[in-house]
Amino acid sequence: MQKEGWIIYNGHLQSPAFFDYAQSLQTAAKKRGIKTTLYKNNELLAHITTEGFNVISEELTLPDFVIFTDKDIYLAKQLEQLGIRLFNCANAIEVSDDKIAMYAKLAQHKIRIPKTIIAPKLFTFPDQPDMTYLQSVMKTFGFPLIIKEAFGSFGEQVYLVHNQDQLLQTVQKIGSQPFMFQEFIKTSYGKDMRLQVVGRRVVAAMIRSAKNDFRSNVTAGGEMKPYEPTQIEKKLAIAATTAIQADFAGVDLLFGPDDTPIVCEINSNAHIRNLYECTHINVADDIIEHVIQYFSNKE
Repeated sequence: MQKEGWIIYNGHLQSPAFFDYAQSLQTAAKKRGIKTTLYKNNELLAHITTEGFNVISEELTLPDFVIFTDKDIYLAKQLEQLGIRLFNCANAIEVSDDKIAMYAKLAQHKIRIPKTIIAPKLFTFPDQPDMTYLQSVMKTFGFPLIIKEAFGSFGEQVYLVHNQDQLLQTVQKIGSQPFMFQEFIKTSYGKDMRLQVVGRRVVAAMIRSAKNDFRSNVTAGGEMKPYEPTQIEKKLAIAATTAIQADFAGVDLLFGPDDTPIVCEINSNAHIRNLYECTHINVADDIIEHVIQYFSNKE
């Protein structure tokens, strides 16, 4: 495959995990003889004029493809306007990043998700939360229930609420940011499964568990072990990835009643280091293979 690509990651985030992900992809591409260049998103400026779209950078030769590991939606859309194939596409990243939009898309495709109520839009936050709609939320879900902000990573914007006082405190804390209420899946307390989908197949999976937290995120102290998902779990993860039009994604499934899987979240830019350390499967190789297969099929 005589193609050249860019791998874009966020230049403002200090965590080494973001560069590690990009570097893993570049190493996998090199093994297959594909030249790629790493770029921070702040090294590529989206330039819009009356004459059209462009990107300001030191190197103006546009690539054949971009593996976009960031959430800079405006830059992603700009690159697509220039005719570049993105893995993942801007729409998949945008829907995945906004959990309200993600759940709406999954529901549209009849994919099992927790029951969800979207909090009304606020432009300014009042001194006291509006009890009118909160009463409906409490009546629908009871306690405990989940409050989840639309934008957030690593489980940091997800709250387990046990009573009305905690509900009011959490809503006040979130303020005018978009968020939602969800039923609490008690059968999945402190555990879930991460399935990595690439090109309509599950290439690796693990179970994550936490002893002292309802969230199972490894970054929050959760433990992990390799897992062989069932066919039902695989089909659900693939269907969720397909629904948001992603080439690849990390799909988090909850253990529902009677072990019925429920989609918790989809991450179009899921970091793969923990999955590799757990399963010894390098998902970067699968992603590069997917890119190669895409262009082979096109030709």
